[in-house]
Amino acid sequence: MNASKMVGLVLLVVGVILLYFGWNASQSVGDQISEGLTGEFTDDTMLYLIGGAAAVVAGGFMAFIRK
Repeated sequence: MNASKMVGLVLLVVGVILLYFGWNASQSVGDQISEGLTGEFTDDTMLYLIGGAAAVVAGGFMAFIRK
């Protein structure tokens, strides 16, 4: 396994972990209240979700698509 695929797998795992933390944060009482009042998640929750999604896409590309 070359270094590119290894980095891709690490990014994929980190992305899944970030998505998990973002989902947990979105289910918290404080975030639910904030979403109910403003219609948006908090900035921290959005960073977890966006960062996790970006890492999953980049890691998947590096690990499985790129040659």
